[in-house]
Amino acid sequence: MNNRDRWRVYKRVCAMFLLAVVAVTVVQRSSINMGAPFELERQARMHLSQLSDPEAPPEKKTPSLLGFKSFWKVGRQKPQTNAWATPEEPKFTDNISPGSWDITSSNCSANLNFSSQAWFQGLEENFRQFLLYRHCRFFPMILNHQEKCTGEIYLLMVIKSVATQHDRREVIRKTWGKEQVINGKRIKTLFLLGKPSNEAERANHQKLVEYEDYIYGDILQWDFLDSFFNLTLKETHFLKWFHTYCPRVQYVFKGDDDVFVSVENIFEFLQDSSHDKNLFIGDVIFKAKPIRKKENKYYIPQALYNKTYYPPYAGGGGFLMHGMLARRLHWAAETLELYPIDDVFLGMCLEALQVTPVKHNAFKTFGLVKNKNSKMNREPCFFKNMIVVHKLLPSDLMHMWYLVNSDLNCSKKVELL
Repeated sequence: MNNRDRWRVYKRVCAMFLLAVVAVTVVQRSSINMGAPFELERQARMHLSQLSDPEAPPEKKTPSLLGFKSFWKVGRQKPQTNAWATPEEPKFTDNISPGSWDITSSNCSANLNFSSQAWFQGLEENFRQFLLYRHCRFFPMILNHQEKCTGEIYLLMVIKSVATQHDRREVIRKTWGKEQVINGKRIKTLFLLGKPSNEAERANHQKLVEYEDYIYGDILQWDFLDSFFNLTLKETHFLKWFHTYCPRVQYVFKGDDDVFVSVENIFEFLQDSSHDKNLFIGDVIFKAKPIRKKENKYYIPQALYNKTYYPPYAGGGGFLMHGMLARRLHWAAETLELYPIDDVFLGMCLEALQVTPVKHNAFKTFGLVKNKNSKMNREPCFFKNMIVVHKLLPSDLMHMWYLVNSDLNCSKKVELL
């Protein structure tokens, strides 16, 4: 082979190598671009999270394109369990550290010890069901985000919600529930959910919740049915979760998903006053009587509560407490029988700790004024002076948030804080 032939072979080999490199590059770029819109959103959110949370551990690797495409096909279903309850004897995993959720199964049967008694037979069906399964106190977690409590947290915003109220959660994330750092103090947000209550659509609703959490990473969900009576379970499970994962959270705001909240006024209140470790403040009700009218949502039969008055308790629309008190409330809740009304149950826990909640006029969990048609309930200057106002539809909350945070000219700030 002469020099000319060698040169031709060399050029052909180089050309083939160059074509191979170009082909591989094109294939890789095509694969990346297919998932680009989702990846950009995901990476931006991760980047913002890291900026506001420098102490947080590294995020899990971004899901591959295959993982993203198969999300709706590959289910993360948990075993179906009794809609009301957990194990008679909760099973604790021996090798789980104290810093983990230690409930791993829910297999509970009804307590039939008093089912044949006359007083029990005279109760409405929902109360009979509640009493049959009241001993079932512990449920596994479906969605967990213990990383939310990594490092020093000044304020943890915790919102009760249900699967179908995605629109409320979305508005909160864009308004007062937005995670941020104010003067070096970190704010984190979490939503508390049980299992979807609509049996026919439960699987679909659960998939939507899981996908929502896949995007935002801010949902705690337990394996009990979301219902009015199970709001107390949501309370006790959050307290247990907080005690397990959040040793360095200073304050906790807990509220509903249909409230207006002023984070600015919360900060002003906390910084302008000295607060001990028993701080619990909200729209507190004193000497409330149990409602005995059966048509009322909050009706309680005499057999379930026979005292004249409830202990002082805060309206569940929104209240603020010290992190140390939240940890103590977990232990108090463990010693009491569950009660169907979560607000009252928390008042019972406070009573057990000999802590009296404090009423504050900037918490309006029943609206600004009783007359729902009053213009005061839509006046942004009144909202600007409040900490919590209950309750608003998502569109009203968004509108009021923009009004309050615009160049609003109010004549005078009311001395409430």
